[in-house]
Amino acid sequence: MTATRLAPFGTSIFTEMSALAVRTGAINLGQGFPDEDGPAAMLEVAAAALRDGHNQYPPLPGVPPLRQAIAEHQRRFYGIELDPDSEVQVTMGATEAIAAALLGICEPGDEVIALDPAYDAYAPAAAMAQATLVRLPLHPPAWTLDLDELAAAIGPRTRIVLLNTPHNPTGRVLTRAELAGIARLCVEHDLLAVTDEVYEHLVFEGEHVPLATLPGMAERTLTISSLGKTFSVTGWKVGWATGPAPLVAALRAAKQFMTFAGATPLQYAGAAALRLGDEFYRGVTAELVAKRDRLCAALAAGGLRVLVPQGTYFANADVGEDGAAYCRELPRRSGVVAIPTMAFAAEPERLRPYVRFAFCKRAPVIDAAARALAGR
Repeated sequence: MTATRLAPFGTSIFTEMSALAVRTGAINLGQGFPDEDGPAAMLEVAAAALRDGHNQYPPLPGVPPLRQAIAEHQRRFYGIELDPDSEVQVTMGATEAIAAALLGICEPGDEVIALDPAYDAYAPAAAMAQATLVRLPLHPPAWTLDLDELAAAIGPRTRIVLLNTPHNPTGRVLTRAELAGIARLCVEHDLLAVTDEVYEHLVFEGEHVPLATLPGMAERTLTISSLGKTFSVTGWKVGWATGPAPLVAALRAAKQFMTFAGATPLQYAGAAALRLGDEFYRGVTAELVAKRDRLCAALAAGGLRVLVPQGTYFANADVGEDGAAYCRELPRRSGVVAIPTMAFAAEPERLRPYVRFAFCKRAPVIDAAARALAGR
């Protein structure tokens, strides 16, 4: 019997639609996982770590080489200085980091503000922490953020702003001006921030600005990311959180009783991955831009109104009808699986005509999906 705080969430839309893809043999452009392995140098380090005996429990904070590499990464890309021992925590993916942050920080009845539509793990994580998720709408078709709406959403029980940029499922990259407005409100109301930045290196237009780099935010922000998206190893579930020692300690206090620690050989490989040269990071972006343009052109040719993403590896389209019904019929009609964007929204009707397609697939797969969508 499911606890009442989790009963409303049911089965994940990813589980449902991926099962539909398997059952129908359709091309899965629903769940966001690449169909190619990450860089060979990283995989070789993982294999060597297995052979060299790195197969037991790692330290709770994570293996020292990975924590050091995470600190180097934050300095290299954003100028953020961190103590690898007290200000870096390795987790079993970013999703665990988010849950542990809310569990470690929130008191029952606290409120957590998140952008809507939202990654589907946010609401259950808040519920497990006995907190309330307050949704702040992004408005299509440009997925605009209204800072006045954010100010109005802040109340006496607000504890955390849970911010995701680049944003899943919309592909929106928040601007420096928008982030400055969010930072100003956090400082003004003495709020903490937890930032989900797993798509930080998948930015096509604009720039990724960590909220922690803005005035007044370093001391109140937990920054979360992972290996999965940048390095095409979503199954490794190696993530991390960085920030001021008291916030990292709060997250660690919850995380130690969830999974304690794991993925030891993959943590060593993660250290090598984060130290890859700039050409790797540029290549990841360039490859995804080409895939994005390929899929968006195919969707537009099929008569859909495409909302071209600025980042991530998801594109949304207005299908002109009920998105959930469209997605359930699409595998039979065209042999393709997608996700209704309304599944990520607190008020599904608000996003009724939108459907999310993933383009983190090999070019032949995208081309096959394009032909199927066009009825060829």
